[in-house]
Amino acid sequence: MAEGDVAPEGAIKDKLIETKQRWARDGRLLTGTTGDPDRDRLPPGQRLVKDWPVLDLGIQPDVTPQKFRLDLDGAVENRLSLDLDGFMALSMQESVSDMHCVTQWSNYDNRWRGVSARTILDMVQPRIEVQHVVFHSFDGYTTNIRLDQFAQDDVYLVHEWNGKPIGRVHGGPVRMLVPRLYLWKSAKWLNRIQFVISDRPGFWETRGYHNNADPWLEERYG
Repeated sequence: MAEGDVAPEGAIKDKLIETKQRWARDGRLLTGTTGDPDRDRLPPGQRLVKDWPVLDLGIQPDVTPQKFRLDLDGAVENRLSLDLDGFMALSMQESVSDMHCVTQWSNYDNRWRGVSARTILDMVQPRIEVQHVVFHSFDGYTTNIRLDQFAQDDVYLVHEWNGKPIGRVHGGPVRMLVPRLYLWKSAKWLNRIQFVISDRPGFWETRGYHNNADPWLEERYG
């Protein structure tokens, strides 16, 4: 669930969400140390893995090419709505970055292909008063970051990982990538990017997780 999946309905959902909330209350995995991203590649409390673990609570939306729709809206000059062909027609770039999940694993040197956040900003032209961005997913999940975090040059809307399309289990066909923050901020199954004036904490941020999510500051929980 830490990556950003909304659980199935009923008792299973309630139990798994309560477990995560208890971890937040108890400060699970916290080491009480901080790191420096310019010096320490591995953030505090993390362990290096070679694979990409699948984390969810039992729901993985089947977003077919026909179902895919990406809305770019909110307080912007140019609202856009893209189908998959429209998204794929945008200027694509390649990027290499690490991933850091709040559940303690990190994975180095992931190769991505996608559309840069800066390209999106140039297209939609957020109004001067915009300070935050909210990501919405096909499963109802939301998460929030600041506009300046979204505007970093390593933030992408990605559709390929290590030379292959991102699969359903990892949030394909298109997911966010915000590599400087814990992975729950990189919403899977992306279907809307909303530019807002006031902050709007998302699914995990309202359930005990930190609003900022900097791995080197160990901002796991709020």
